[in-house]
Amino acid sequence: MTVDTNRRRYQDVAEELVCDLANGAYAIGDRLPTERKISEDLGVSRSLVRDAMIMLEVQGLVDVRKGSGTYVVRLPAGDAPEVALEQDIGPFELLQARQLLESNIAAFAATMATKADIVQMRETLKREREELESDTSNYVADEEFHRLVAQASQNTVLTESVEHLWNLRKRSRMWEQLHHRIFDRGYQVKWLDDHQAILTALQCRDPQMARQAMWQHLENVRQTLLELSDVDDPSFDAYLFDTDPLAAVAHSKK
Repeated sequence: MTVDTNRRRYQDVAEELVCDLANGAYAIGDRLPTERKISEDLGVSRSLVRDAMIMLEVQGLVDVRKGSGTYVVRLPAGDAPEVALEQDIGPFELLQARQLLESNIAAFAATMATKADIVQMRETLKREREELESDTSNYVADEEFHRLVAQASQNTVLTESVEHLWNLRKRSRMWEQLHHRIFDRGYQVKWLDDHQAILTALQCRDPQMARQAMWQHLENVRQTLLELSDVDDPSFDAYLFDTDPLAAVAHSKK
């Protein structure tokens, strides 16, 4: 597979698949090969294939049916993805960036948070809980909590970095497509519990606990999205990591 270094890698995978559709390799109604087969044929991670499939789904070219497979529902007019989607970010790529950045911000925030920061986070968690109980959650309080954690670092660059990642998520058609599959409120209840664990770590002023709590929270989000987007096998080589690789490196040097 030819890689364009000016684009995200999953976009190269998507273009390969679009070319196959445009060249008649598959007809409407055909089932595409499994993610594992595509990843082996192209020599890429299955997580890249997962993001590429979501991109094609947003374009209306394929229908992803959980437990069945991915089916062609429309053939492309050309041999390249839509221009608008060229600027999009794969959900799992975005989550990886958030996991690496926000876990370390949480650790730093544990040493810098003020009483006012803690009070604001408590109020936001209360609002999150009330929205869940009234079934009116729209992720606004979720975003606010993450922004407040970054703000507690007392570093505006870190706060703006987190805000930027959330803005990318809100503008992402691919992320929206994936989130449409979240029907079970139990996922959000779990994520709220994660937020409470993060707040507890900040209150204890424990950097390691805060880092791990944020890391685990975003790992839980990843696992949920993997389950909801899986059509072949829920256990595969995804973008993220079961444990913090930076912490593992630091431990190995001791």
